[in-house]
Order: sequence, then structure tokens, then C-alpha cells
Amino acid sequence: MSAEIAVRHYRAVFISDIHLGTRGCQAELLLDFIRHLECETLYLVGDIIDGWKLKSGWHWPQSHNDVVQKILRLARKGVNVIYVPGNHDEVARDYCGVHFGGVIIARDCIHETADGRRFLVTHGDEFDGVVQHARWLAFLGDWSYRTVLMLNTWSNLVRRKMGFGYWSLSAFLKVKVKNALQFIENFETAVADEARRRGVDGVICGHIHKAEMRDIGGVTYINDGDWVESCTALVEHPDGRLEILEWAKLRSWSVIDRKAGQAVLEPEGEKAAD
Repeated sequence: MSAEIAVRHYRAVFISDIHLGTRGCQAELLLDFIRHLECETLYLVGDIIDGWKLKSGWHWPQSHNDVVQKILRLARKGVNVIYVPGNHDEVARDYCGVHFGGVIIARDCIHETADGRRFLVTHGDEFDGVVQHARWLAFLGDWSYRTVLMLNTWSNLVRRKMGFGYWSLSAFLKVKVKNALQFIENFETAVADEARRRGVDGVICGHIHKAEMRDIGGVTYINDGDWVESCTALVEHPDGRLEILEWAKLRSWSVIDRKAGQAVLEPEGEKAAD
């Protein structure tokens, strides 16, 4: 069955944690999402380019360059593109307030939905005690995370040969490890508290690679996920309704073996475009 779908029209789209420059980045699937997308405003909610990884080794395939070009093309066509840097691309924070190729760089911002709700948009690393107070531990955690992603890639190659679907090892560990669950809960509470302090209705963030939408003490907490594991985005419909899209599941994509075992996503029963 073909996985082709129509172009989708949204008022606003929020994506984060793309991690261009890493082997775990699912650039092909993100390109597919952008091709099927029309919106008035696109928010890039941090960790778009992984400066941490690029410092230790250069990895920049054509698909990663294509993502940058696609985003810049959207800006040229009149889409409001707002870039809120994260910790992995923190160098961009030196240019807050600057317009670059039609892209506005901001430390954080307020988004107002069509139905009048106001949301703080921030990457979220400011509320991560490890990143703020023990950067060496954050770098160690980043290395460990990339190692888990590599193991995830190979395990899914084996699963595919055995006829099984895609499965995220890192997502499984987040759910099963008690300390990880406590970290996520503490992070979500801290971000919601900041939204409450600023007098807004909710917060939209990224950083922890776990898509979520729930109420925390009267504040709407939304995490748009990532484009490494879950391949998710937050979208606002014309009436103001907010929805988290799991694009890989929506498109029925699965991991295939290509170019020395690198994880690439391709729709089932449909040859991916070169």
C-alpha cells in the first residue's frame, strides 16, 4: 500500500532536537515531513544542529544540507521561521534578535494560538540541572546516549531481517529506568513552573526527546519530541487545536540497511526518493 498523503495545512509547527551533524539524525524522514507541510509559522525549538558532535568529528551528508535548505526556502516563501537555540547549538544564542536568511533567532518567545492561549516557547535546557551545573556529566551523558542510539540502529537492522518492526531501545530505557523517569518528571515540573511564573497558559519545549502533552497544575505542558528517536512534531490547527504528530508511524516508515549500516527511514512498500 502506498504511503503517499496529501499536503497538510497548519497554523504553526514546532520541531526540535533534529541534531543535524549526527548519524542518529533522521533527516530523510524530516524532509518527507517538510514536503507534506504548509504553515504560517515554523518554530525551531533548539538542538537543530549538534555543535557538540561536530566539534569531535565531522558528519554532514547531503540530506542534512537539504534540511537546512528546505527551512531557508520556507522562510523565503513567507513562512515565519523562529529559531530558539538549545544547548547543542548554544553558539546561536550570541545572535538573538538577528534575522538570518529570513530566520529570526530568539532566546525564547511567546506563541499565541488561534483560540487565544499563550505559550512560552523554550528549548528547556535552562531547566536541566545537569546541563547547567555539571557540563562534564552532560557531555558524558550525550556520549552514552549516542552509543545507545548506535546499538538501537544495529538491533533494528537485525529486527528487520527477522520481520519485526521498528523499536526504540533508548525510549524503552527512559520508561524502565527509575532515575530517568525522575529526571523527566523534575524537568517537566520545572518548565511548567516557569510558564506559571510568566503568567502564560502553557509551555512548549524540547530537550529531553520525549513527546508529551499534559496538564501540570493548571499549566499545559507540551514537549514536541525529537527527530532522532520518535520523529515527532507539534502542530497547531487553524482553530487553535494542538496535536503531536508521530510522523514515522503516520507514514508507516521502517528502518532499512543502507550505507554501511546507517539508519535510514523508508516507507513500507514504497521506494524512497533519492
